[in-house]
Amino acid sequence: MSSPNIVLVTGGNNGLGYETVKALLESDKAYHVLLGSRSLDKARRAIGTLHSECPTATNTVEAVQLDLTSDESIEKASEHIKASLGRLDILINNAGSTFDFEFLAGNVSLRECFTKAYDVNVAGTHVLTWTLIPLLLKSADPRLIFVSGLSNLSQASREYFPTPPQPAGWPKTIEFETIGYRCSKVALNMLMLDWNHKLKADGVKVWAVGPGMLATDLGNIREQSAAMGAQHPSVGGQVLRRVVEGEMDEYVGKFVGKDGLMDGF
Repeated sequence: MSSPNIVLVTGGNNGLGYETVKALLESDKAYHVLLGSRSLDKARRAIGTLHSECPTATNTVEAVQLDLTSDESIEKASEHIKASLGRLDILINNAGSTFDFEFLAGNVSLRECFTKAYDVNVAGTHVLTWTLIPLLLKSADPRLIFVSGLSNLSQASREYFPTPPQPAGWPKTIEFETIGYRCSKVALNMLMLDWNHKLKADGVKVWAVGPGMLATDLGNIREQSAAMGAQHPSVGGQVLRRVVEGEMDEYVGKFVGKDGLMDGF
């Protein structure tokens, strides 16, 4: 019997990450899932909940402490995977942060709103990917996924969601803001294109994935997002599982969603 595919899901303790881990645990394909989280306590609580929600699952999950703003944490996670498992088959770069709502609340400066988002969503994700590539290259079918979100520029140019039209004058009254987060996710698309270019000769399959608008805890606006039509994060978890399990293999190097290729890619 072949060994299970080893998958690391960053930010796996809640929201889309949690639902992605759950979807893989419930799959009829074999996985050992590494649930990455800044807090080991939160990761272990999430695993306890997963076991209660998936009592018949035969796939396995373990907690890995991982803070994308810490090179030391990234290196320790890499060394743990190398020592205990020896390879990584799939890296799902899901972890992300937004500080736009903290800016609107006056808790961070405008500069901090952007730099903090880029530190996690772009720089941290890039450093982690760079660090784990040697382990991915030990896989027979390596897959690298960047969770991109609502950041397809071709779609945004037609209808700038979700900020309504603004009247003339300054300052503007903005009650719902996502620009720092969305700019960082556009940068993540560039990361995907670059990694796809770098790893093409190595046979690594690379995608950016837009899981749709989901009601997660990102920005602590789950209820507000749901009221705006956001779907349960399990919908996104199923999209990511489909990419992992080969349903989007014809779109390697592209930005994909639940219906396949996203417009503009």
